[in-house]
Amino acid sequence: MIVKNMQGWGCYPKIDSQSVQFNNLKSFSSNSLPFIPSGNLRSYGDAALESFHLSMLPNNRFISFDYNSGLLTCESGVLLSEIIDIFVPQGWFLSVSPGTKEITVGGAIASDVHGKNHHIAGCFSESIDSFELIVPGNAMYTCSRLENEDLFHATCGGMGLTGIITKVSFYLKRVSSKWINQITVKTNNLQETFHAFEHYKSSTYSVAWIDCMAKSTSVGRSLINLGEFSKDGDLSYTKNNTINIPFNFPSITLNKLSVKAFNTLYYSKAKQGVSTQKVGINNFFYPLDSISHWNRIYGKNGFIQFQFILPLSASFEGLSAILNEISRSGMGSFLAVLKLYGSENKNWLSFPLEGYSLALDFKIQTGLKKFIHRLTEIVIELGGRVYLAKDALLTHDQFDRSYPRADDFRRLRSDMGLDAQIQSLLSKRLGI
Repeated sequence: MIVKNMQGWGCYPKIDSQSVQFNNLKSFSSNSLPFIPSGNLRSYGDAALESFHLSMLPNNRFISFDYNSGLLTCESGVLLSEIIDIFVPQGWFLSVSPGTKEITVGGAIASDVHGKNHHIAGCFSESIDSFELIVPGNAMYTCSRLENEDLFHATCGGMGLTGIITKVSFYLKRVSSKWINQITVKTNNLQETFHAFEHYKSSTYSVAWIDCMAKSTSVGRSLINLGEFSKDGDLSYTKNNTINIPFNFPSITLNKLSVKAFNTLYYSKAKQGVSTQKVGINNFFYPLDSISHWNRIYGKNGFIQFQFILPLSASFEGLSAILNEISRSGMGSFLAVLKLYGSENKNWLSFPLEGYSLALDFKIQTGLKKFIHRLTEIVIELGGRVYLAKDALLTHDQFDRSYPRADDFRRLRSDMGLDAQIQSLLSKRLGI
């Protein structure tokens, strides 16, 4: 089957792609064309795009669960939302979750996703016991920190380029409520924002919305949400209702004035100082999942999510410079998310390092690519990097300067004969 205008969540770029669904080894073993395994297409750029793709969504069975340890074994096409629906009522939640639950377990590994608790729990890979990986030729590897260690560290964060993840065993965490006790801190500038993150760094979950259109002494003003699972014993979790964006908005909808108006209103409606409330899991972890196809608000041309991270020592300087650049450009984003991260892990292409990251959504518009290139250069000069799961514009040179294990990753793919058989638009762009 040919999928016309196949695209990631950013709706840019687009490609016509032949699709095959993974049901068993025979569903792809006879294929001689370069391909990329794909999940629920929630990576933003071109990581899951290729002229031939292997959909892992049919590979979605639950296999076993150990109620003593929390070890879940399932196939890689299982969605995080399916895990939440089944296990939260039984007192279990994901050890690490990104900002959407509509991704597959395999995609969570390929992107080595992180969440609001990275400074406490690290990336998704920290919860993994082992996984099974098939490479072209039908060789199967069991990968863990003790078995096929290099392949484990290359696959976690490897953007699907090391093989086909078929089965995964990973740990859930115990919880005793569907509710989160949330503290919201309203700050007036970037210095106050950093001070609040430092003051509340023992909080299990933390994330900030930041007003990237603010100017002068208000640059970096934010609303920081901190959270802990309640201990009230209420596990009566149910799915949230969603609203649907049925069509692409006109491109003119998001402009300098509308984004500035949204940011001003969103910031001003929050109470001054510190406030508390109890919110549900979906509202705290996945607020945008309540709006189906929210990506359509950016119009048919799509958008770029630019997520970067800076080392702790350079974070304040770098974020100040970048926020001022954004404010001057007028290319603002009303979805601007700031997070604090803990230590870097051993995975070769994993994104996080100890410091702060900022995720920004920019509508495709004239001058955007040059603008993001300029921001990327600032990030790299300060020792940071761009998240590959969100990326669509990073260059080969920029990638090599910001991911020190890039050549190790290339060498592994070459030695295993993967570079000619598993490819994506991202791998071609970055030369990996």
